Amino acid sequence: MRKLFLLFFANLFLSTAFSQKTFIWCGTLIDAISNQPQSSKTIIIEKNKIVEVRDGYAQPGKDDKVIDLKKMTVMPGLMDMHVHLEGETRKGGYVDRFTMNPEDIAFEAAGHAQTTLMAGFTTVRDLGGSGVNIALRNAINKGLVVGPRIFTAGKAIATTGGHADPTNGFRKDIMGDPGPDKGVVNGVDDCRKAVRQRYKEGADLIKITATGGVLSLAKNGQNPQFTEEEMRAIVETAKDYGFKVAAHAHGAEGMKRAIRAGVTSIEHGTYMDDEAMDLMKKFGTWYVPTIIAGKSSSDSAKVPGYYADVVVPKALEVGPHIQATFSKAYKAGVKIAFGTDAGVYPHGKNYLEFVYMTEGGMPPMEAIKAATISAATLLGVEDKLGTIQKDKTADIIAIDGDPLKDMNLMKNVVFVMKEGKIYKQ
Repeated sequence: MRKLFLLFFANLFLSTAFSQKTFIWCGTLIDAISNQPQSSKTIIIEKNKIVEVRDGYAQPGKDDKVIDLKKMTVMPGLMDMHVHLEGETRKGGYVDRFTMNPEDIAFEAAGHAQTTLMAGFTTVRDLGGSGVNIALRNAINKGLVVGPRIFTAGKAIATTGGHADPTNGFRKDIMGDPGPDKGVVNGVDDCRKAVRQRYKEGADLIKITATGGVLSLAKNGQNPQFTEEEMRAIVETAKDYGFKVAAHAHGAEGMKRAIRAGVTSIEHGTYMDDEAMDLMKKFGTWYVPTIIAGKSSSDSAKVPGYYADVVVPKALEVGPHIQATFSKAYKAGVKIAFGTDAGVYPHGKNYLEFVYMTEGGMPPMEAIKAATISAATLLGVEDKLGTIQKDKTADIIAIDGDPLKDMNLMKNVVFVMKEGKIYKQ
């Protein structure tokens, strides 16, 4: 008899615990489906899923929880498709490569991850680091560290002397000749091996540096750095392993080679020309603009000693171009997903990209969709993330104010929920 009573009460407890729901009362709802905001809505959540979205302010059961956001603008968790959580810009930061151990990088990265989540970004794509970014993703997934959901490329793939060659700027006696295990390739076989190495290390996607870069210790920031054959080998091998490929590209020629080779997205795209835009539309290639990175690096370059001398002219040149390129690409109908290159500017200020996108001609609602459903589609997770609707993962944020009237208000994140768990309220 005692066992029967214990079993009855245990079942009663489990039934109550698992039937408990969370009701979010939304004053204004941007669900990233409709092009119009909606008023007076209730989002009902069970565990980590949205189970219903109702009109009006639905009344909860006695065991349910209510979150009153009647005065706020509620929307899906934001998604930044280009971040670097392992570091953050600072004057003279190039010496960090010689003074910081992986453990030091990891502790800093954990702080940047938490800052990013508190800014309302529940999902990010980390496009290149030392490999600490893979460990950070795992720690967040295990609940050991607070941060956004991470899809990471691990170590980016470059050619010798290319933008992501980790030994650029070293003395000759310590420069060495890094290979595919370090993400440096030359020729088709190296390219295939580097992709397989990223798979072995646990990356979620592949990042290549199709052209020179602004902040690398190398003279040219635009030149193509892979042959089309090499990039095609990367894309083909990536497809075998279930990877998408993101291509850093500033110069038009390297960009066009990458598009024809089949990459999923072009990052930055500073000097994109009409032919590149036509190719992107033809191949369905995504564009991740990172306007804030161009503006921030240009501003930093004006501070004496902030960057190495070889970087300064490149940084000063990029700033004035990148927003104009975005405007032209948007008007041309290129698919755009939100990305910022966080780390090139201080983490947590990702919202400024919304401001620059709307300044560049994109309507506020489209800018928000670029950071929600469009980003989810780029990642291939639109069935789980990116909108507020039944059966989607409960990633939800709230803004104090109406960002559709003033995108600067995107910085006023007062509520953050990821997978049904509240991290900021």
